[in-house]
Amino acid sequence: MQPDMQALVESQRAAFRREGVPSLSTRLDRLARLRQLIVDQGEAWGAAISADFGNRSIHETRFLEIGPLLAGLRHTTAHLRRWMKPQRRGVTIEFALMKNALVHQPLGVVGILVPWNYPLFLALGPLIDVLAAGNRAIIKPSEFLPGFADLFARSVAQVFAPEEVTVVTGGPDAAAAFSRLPLDHLIFTGSTAVGKKVMAACAERLTPVTLELGGKCPVILDEDYPLERAAGDIAIGKFLNAGQTCIAPDYVLVPRDRMQPLAQALIARARALYPALQGNGDYASIVSDRHFARLEGALDEARGRGLTVLQSESLSGQDRRLPPTLVLDPPDDILLMREEIFGPILPLKPFDRIEEAVAYVGGRDHPLALYILSHDQAVQKTILDGTLSGNVTINGTVLHVGQPDLPFGGIGPSGLGAYHGFEGFRRFSHARGIAQSRVFNPMRLIAPPYGRLHAVLHRFLRR
Repeated sequence: MQPDMQALVESQRAAFRREGVPSLSTRLDRLARLRQLIVDQGEAWGAAISADFGNRSIHETRFLEIGPLLAGLRHTTAHLRRWMKPQRRGVTIEFALMKNALVHQPLGVVGILVPWNYPLFLALGPLIDVLAAGNRAIIKPSEFLPGFADLFARSVAQVFAPEEVTVVTGGPDAAAAFSRLPLDHLIFTGSTAVGKKVMAACAERLTPVTLELGGKCPVILDEDYPLERAAGDIAIGKFLNAGQTCIAPDYVLVPRDRMQPLAQALIARARALYPALQGNGDYASIVSDRHFARLEGALDEARGRGLTVLQSESLSGQDRRLPPTLVLDPPDDILLMREEIFGPILPLKPFDRIEEAVAYVGGRDHPLALYILSHDQAVQKTILDGTLSGNVTINGTVLHVGQPDLPFGGIGPSGLGAYHGFEGFRRFSHARGIAQSRVFNPMRLIAPPYGRLHAVLHRFLRR
């Protein structure tokens, strides 16, 4: 696999050198073909994803992956002409007769290393920005979804020449080799632990990276936010895809006197969303036996520590389905609070003052997302000023990722770099500064031999 991938990179780079910087019309054509591919193949892709999961609702694929992709394409195609225009840059008085500009040029060949949880959105979302910036792309889907990966590769090959966009498949060895390719940029979405390995591999070739990782995304619930509304906002964001979402709420910080009522409201809301899990096409399976066993082990640990565990229903794990589950007031040393959960388990932790909640979040690794449920602008500001995170949704969950004009990315252990919209176009471009001497070269004024003129110029520059 590795020699083939190497040859693909060399082929794309040769095409990039041969054809030069693509025009606006070429980029728009590639984006139009991508849009048509999504429209034509979306349902088949959704069926393949569901089969690989065991079950994943086609509606979740439509609304959480295909819909945001089409919205991103509309936004990018509407603004691409303006993004590509050279930008005037200012000059200081010393260089008043010069003209400065900045142009965004494509990097060349960009690799996209894709996770299994949202295999369309996290493959084609970056691809929109990569193509808009004028690059070529090689995509490596996750080996956890082999049926989808094979179909996806064949679908892309029907629309794009290998020198434009191509897909490679394979297992962990292929993924490791992919991160060592001589790419001009690599974007990886996945766990922090694997992200560190990817970054180390890229460092050998000084390949720039964008890392979209994870972390424990908190919800901070204020006293003033209606309880039933909070339960709905949290449950929808948490239990989509059975919690297998990098920006899903990972724990809730709740006023102490509201913890039990919130727990009951969340269980009621989960039952309303998913009245019965067995045979329910709306509720996703856990992607693999290994992931399911990890989640079951985390719950066994919580029960063994005497914690209150609430579930929307009893289920023995058929089809790797784990019910929506709450764990009340867990200590910080159990697995559910040490690691990203990536499943339908939600810890609730009480606090007595909002400052305690802010300090709790601020004292931990910066998460990929932060959720604030409060109508009090002073409380919102207190939380925003006291924490750092990738993105924030106020009075909702997961909404920020679907905004094409907002950058998406983490900070620190939750990621490096951001994309979507203009920030994505810029992320996968080289910002090339161009300084032009128009009347005469000002360097001639400071050329030797040095004398009285240089003393005058020196005094002028020091003013």
